[in-house]
Amino acid sequence: MPKQKAYYIIDFDSTFTQVEALDELARISLKNHPDKEAIFQKIEDYTNFAMEGKLSFSESLAQRVKLLEANEDHLKQLIKHLKKKVSTSFSRNAEFFKKHADEVLIVSGGFKEFITPVVSQYHIKKENIYANTFVTTGDGKIIDYDHANPLSEEGGKVKLLQHLKLEGELFGIGDGYSDFQLRESGIINKFFAFTENIARESIVSKADHVTPSFDEFLYVNDLPRAISYPKNRILCLVIGDVDPLAISILKNDGLSIRHKDSFEDKYIKDVGIIVLADGEKISKEQLKNAAKLKTIGYLGNAKNKIDLNLCTTQGIVVFDDPKNNPRNISFIPKRVADFMNTGATYLSANFPNLQLPKIDKSHRLIHIHKNVPGIMAKINTVFAKHDINIVSQFLMTNPEIGYAITDINAQYDKQLFKSLKKIEQTIKFRVLY
Repeated sequence: MPKQKAYYIIDFDSTFTQVEALDELARISLKNHPDKEAIFQKIEDYTNFAMEGKLSFSESLAQRVKLLEANEDHLKQLIKHLKKKVSTSFSRNAEFFKKHADEVLIVSGGFKEFITPVVSQYHIKKENIYANTFVTTGDGKIIDYDHANPLSEEGGKVKLLQHLKLEGELFGIGDGYSDFQLRESGIINKFFAFTENIARESIVSKADHVTPSFDEFLYVNDLPRAISYPKNRILCLVIGDVDPLAISILKNDGLSIRHKDSFEDKYIKDVGIIVLADGEKISKEQLKNAAKLKTIGYLGNAKNKIDLNLCTTQGIVVFDDPKNNPRNISFIPKRVADFMNTGATYLSANFPNLQLPKIDKSHRLIHIHKNVPGIMAKINTVFAKHDINIVSQFLMTNPEIGYAITDINAQYDKQLFKSLKKIEQTIKFRVLY
């Protein structure tokens, strides 16, 4: 049987963008209003009441538009602002939208006037954007909205999709009650609660799947994506008295953080990154058993606290700050994040130092191996066998290990990875993006 066509129904506010556009428009239009703070609060409350299902959408919308006092000039400022506020994981996956332009629909209770200029940059077709429209006076003042549009009514998204009669498998991605209603009504097959910007408990608890990023959605549904493995699935263990700034850098990178006073063995099998406060230790036994551990950030001098030679032979990249520089609070977590994102080992304590440019439209593969003669020939024989075109290749060695980075631009099959992992003397292999 041929596979059903898939459609992706995506919300705009707090999903495609990081913010609620009407709230942002209010901040622009009421900038000089004496009671602006009180009005902002009212607008925000109306937004949240509707999102949590405590107030009908139409009632919430009518109240918010009334309070706005906005005009077309304010709209222009808003669009400029929203273009900078696209959710990180959506902007990272622009290629997906290009490829699936016919199947992606933006369905929003927001307004076309500001949604279209923002999402059009991502190859989303104008005819696939469903949203409300403003009513303006001759001199550009926003006074109302089109009440005949189903999206301005309670349950509007349900009414719209009933009318569209899309044939195929429908996926909904959003953060609010109106998105969940599509699932509740049975119109869509699966609802993904998008929590990159905001997690509403009442919605998260009802979702088929919680997706902390668009990468996660693409990964779960085995769709092409910019990064091979969603960062929210990478466990980052922070141990000891670590400055909140260091933690926030890693959190903002989308990693799954656990902050503990000491290394709990229950995490040993799954941990991908460890960040240690100065003075903390990791035993040889723990290092040997941490099969998924890729990098350690040590906020101080790691000498005598971690066995650096063992880390090297296990393929674990260590970043530390032997001079205890006060800037290591942000410096070390940034190095760790950079290594996870690009493979750069610049200023590592135990690995050959390599700074790497990110190459667009390619896949980056990392192969860490024992430094023995002929291994690069074996790696490149595997690529040749799979008809892979190499865009660029970097190799750095020290007496123990070789660190090879290969950028390829072809579609590949999973067999390629198995063959690379099977090369004798391989320590670690992973796909970065």
